[in-house]
Amino acid sequence: MKFVHLSDLHLGKRVNEFSMLEDQRHILGQILEIIEAERPDAVLLAGDIYDKSVPPAEAVQLFDDFLYRLSSGGHQVFLISGNHDSPERLSFGGRLMDRSGIHIAPVYGGHVEPVTLRDEYGDLALYLLPFLKPAHVRRFFPEKEIASYTDAVQAAVEEMNPNRKIRNVLVTHQFVTGAGRCDSEEISVGGTDNVDASVFDAFDYVALGHIHSPQNVGESRLRYCGTPLKYSFSEAGHVKSVTVAELGKRAEGERAELTIRTIPLSPLHDLREIRGTYMELTARSFYQNEEKHGDREDYLHVTLTDEEDVPDAASKLRIIYPNLMRLDYDNRRTRAGEETLEEMETGQKTPLALFEEFYERQNNQPMSAEQRAFAEGLIEKIWEDEG
Repeated sequence: MKFVHLSDLHLGKRVNEFSMLEDQRHILGQILEIIEAERPDAVLLAGDIYDKSVPPAEAVQLFDDFLYRLSSGGHQVFLISGNHDSPERLSFGGRLMDRSGIHIAPVYGGHVEPVTLRDEYGDLALYLLPFLKPAHVRRFFPEKEIASYTDAVQAAVEEMNPNRKIRNVLVTHQFVTGAGRCDSEEISVGGTDNVDASVFDAFDYVALGHIHSPQNVGESRLRYCGTPLKYSFSEAGHVKSVTVAELGKRAEGERAELTIRTIPLSPLHDLREIRGTYMELTARSFYQNEEKHGDREDYLHVTLTDEEDVPDAASKLRIIYPNLMRLDYDNRRTRAGEETLEEMETGQKTPLALFEEFYERQNNQPMSAEQRAFAEGLIEKIWEDEG
């Protein structure tokens, strides 16, 4: 049984105020070509179809076209809502779409009915479990104590009661403990949304969504396929891909044979980081050589190493790099600022000492006795007011 596993399309997303819609249209076209070439038994979409619960009309139209082309190609599609989606809006018309091979998980109601697929190795039960919070689950299981995300997902899985004599596949959207995260993901304070991997013991393959970097969690059967595009500069070094999972026979008492492979994707514009002085980055020899490694129209995070700020640097750089998303400096001043923040947080220096250092760096001379006395009095007054 072959599956193409996708997730976290985040259609309609803006990155640093840049619309990703054309990039998403381009990458969905590539994904359709891969699906046509692979001819999987099912396409699994593990949530976060949209970036917002009320997506822009253009994003809805783009996804509508994607589903139509999949259905027209005779593909069976199974999809769930993620934490960025509205499950009610996403599942609208789901029962009608079933007839076209588009199977959308309904709003969670305390029970998940599996879809049975068959191949030469027998039956396979496919379960669709949308993103869940403890509050979504408690009212359906009043007899159980459901305090954590693990409790919530465990209660939902126990109610499914998968038949371990056949192969079982789950499509879900959660953060499984041990997975590595990226800056573009929605992170809960203190990791309160963690779900323990043991909850998924009954499944031969778990098609996961929510984490943006492609990875296995402990073993290959617990798989995040990652986003098809880079959505933060913490992902600049990633190679985005489509995951293809194939389940073979299942011996009694063992898990089904599983093979995983990935097919790389090529974005319309890559998302990269470059650094150097203003003169270096604007020199023709540099940016012409840069084109060997990418494209000047890539989405860029530029770090300038000049000791002095370059007036209107962002506007000037955009003449050469039109999709400059972010501009930072890395020099003695910015590093000193980082050290100052660290010293303040760790209490290594008093606020007055830190302010004196800051003043001297900015003005190239120390504070006078009068200025020091004024600053000291001001700091004491602030502390008194806060106390």
